[in-house]
Amino acid sequence: MATIYDFKAIGNKGQEIDLSQYKGKVLLIVNTASKCGFTPQYKGLEALYKAHKDEGLVVLGFPCDQFAHQEPGDDAAIAQFCEINFGVTFPLMKKVNVNGEDADPIFKYLRKAAGGFLGNSIKWNFTKFLISRDGTTVERFAPTTTPESLENRVKEFLSKE
Repeated sequence: MATIYDFKAIGNKGQEIDLSQYKGKVLLIVNTASKCGFTPQYKGLEALYKAHKDEGLVVLGFPCDQFAHQEPGDDAAIAQFCEINFGVTFPLMKKVNVNGEDADPIFKYLRKAAGGFLGNSIKWNFTKFLISRDGTTVERFAPTTTPESLENRVKEFLSKE
């Protein structure tokens, strides 16, 4: 069976990122958007990342424009927006689709590994996937789940080797 570490992503500067480099880390993968009511969650995601990155947490943001055209910019504009408005330092990926036939393979995997209320579809921006260090446990959290409310769950994942 595949794990998240079997996939590659494209960073927002066009570089290939092999997710196997994150083996042994706890991953929080989020589909993001710059013009969404949940956009202020970037601040909480960055705070969570800064608080726990030395313990092994990696937050990966995947911008997506599939929900009400709330991520209209190109990858450079998205990165600039995130840095200027929220001080984002966690890795941002190239804009992707998370639903449908042309969905990024990472999100096809995540949707299957942790289904949601809409079956395997992602219902909106800022859906979050928390993945254990060994890649075997994937938990899904709704867009309304704030990064701050995930702190204890993140700590639990970090405490397991």
